[in-house]
Amino acid sequence: MTKYGYMSTAALAMPTAEQVAKYEPVIGLEVHVQLATNTKIFCGCPTSFGEEPNTNVCPVCLALPGALPVLSREAVELAIQGSLALRCRVNEKSIFARKNYFYPDLPKGYQISQYDQPLAEHGWIDIELEGVKKRIGVTRVHMEDDAGKSSHDGFRDSEKYSYVDLNRAGTPLIEIVSEPDMRSSDEAYAYLTELKQAMQFIGASACDMEKGQLRCDANVSVRLKGAGKFGTKVEIKNLNSFRHVKLGIEYEILRQIALVEAGEKVRQQTRLFNVDSGETTLMRDKEEAADYRYFPEPDLLPLVVTEEWKAALAAKMPELPSHRRNRFINEYGLREYDAQVLTLTRAMADYYERAAQASPDAKMAANWVMGDLTGALNAAGRGIEESPIPPEHLGELVQLIHSGELSGKLAKEIFAKMLEEPLSPRAIMERDGLKQISDTGALAGIIEEVLAGNQKQVEQYKSGKTTVIGFLVGQVMKASKGQANPGAVNEMLKAKLDA
Repeated sequence: MTKYGYMSTAALAMPTAEQVAKYEPVIGLEVHVQLATNTKIFCGCPTSFGEEPNTNVCPVCLALPGALPVLSREAVELAIQGSLALRCRVNEKSIFARKNYFYPDLPKGYQISQYDQPLAEHGWIDIELEGVKKRIGVTRVHMEDDAGKSSHDGFRDSEKYSYVDLNRAGTPLIEIVSEPDMRSSDEAYAYLTELKQAMQFIGASACDMEKGQLRCDANVSVRLKGAGKFGTKVEIKNLNSFRHVKLGIEYEILRQIALVEAGEKVRQQTRLFNVDSGETTLMRDKEEAADYRYFPEPDLLPLVVTEEWKAALAAKMPELPSHRRNRFINEYGLREYDAQVLTLTRAMADYYERAAQASPDAKMAANWVMGDLTGALNAAGRGIEESPIPPEHLGELVQLIHSGELSGKLAKEIFAKMLEEPLSPRAIMERDGLKQISDTGALAGIIEEVLAGNQKQVEQYKSGKTTVIGFLVGQVMKASKGQANPGAVNEMLKAKLDA
């Protein structure tokens, strides 16, 4: 037993599969997304990452006496668009509030957030797992400023020190709170993936988790299957990768089931995920929810979003990834998997669509983008937005293959040159004489020479070993330096040999 009067996790035996099968997890996520503004939410300090500590600061974000916040219009517009991407109802009026708590990297002693009147409410995100679709509710989206960052690993003169960097203090965030609709770690992972893609597609945030631009807290409880009442909720704080979200939730489900099966109570706690052990560990134990003593921010007027403003922002938004996936399937005939890959990022989707529109075969264009191009870019450490091959050139390459002017082998040869030279595939083909030979007159001479030089294989074919024609086709291709049309060669050889 521990000082809290219940069994320690170390003393628990992990539950059996039969025990786990009796329970249903209930999961909700709180996701903080840093908005892609150039300046902070209430002042003009830059939001650039990686600067020297405590240099992107001013009297407002340092909370010096007399400094007053001024709300960033850019942050509000990105927050509205983010809310619309989550199908939320954007409220006409929302109120900023002071959320009071003490932490060394929170210079004001409170966080400017929104409480009972948030920016937006009642949205959803659709996910799909193994062909089954499910809608996850979004309770609310509210705006707030971020705290600074504390580091606890500094040593000086053999003493341990903590350091505070306030560069991040005041960067604009939206907090996206889900309904407790998820029932597995896989559903949580899918929800996060859809959310991240939506924020990136509309340009609300880069969502770079290594830079802290997307952070997640998971609320997890368990209950017997069929029970209507939720179990006691445990919060896992500061999960900084999708994988850690999944692993942290999975461990916490097992830990809570083990407690219940051992006759113990699950206590309301805040826990951290230990990457090294793969376990959640106690951060703080709380009997009741924290009282942040919210009250309206006296230095900020209510935020009013008119229907005209909202409509103007909605009109500027690009197509959402879920819509684009469905359109790629219906318009270009892609498989669902291919459509998912090609809409992982907006840059990838934009590139593919331009290539497909420049080609007569959208499926072949998809294969080139996902295969040869992505492989070459990965090998070079580049993203699709850094591709040396314009999408229209890739579409033209597909067109040349489709028309029979290029074989697959020649197309790959030209593709390699396109990576190094800013030329169209047709320009390279004509310059280097790489056009596929389909003219029967030109092929006839090469075929005669090959047959004359391979009488043994000719006799084998005539005696019934027809598979030897593959060897003869290969010899013609070799003699033509790979430029002969394989289909035409096969037909002409068969006609000649059969005659």
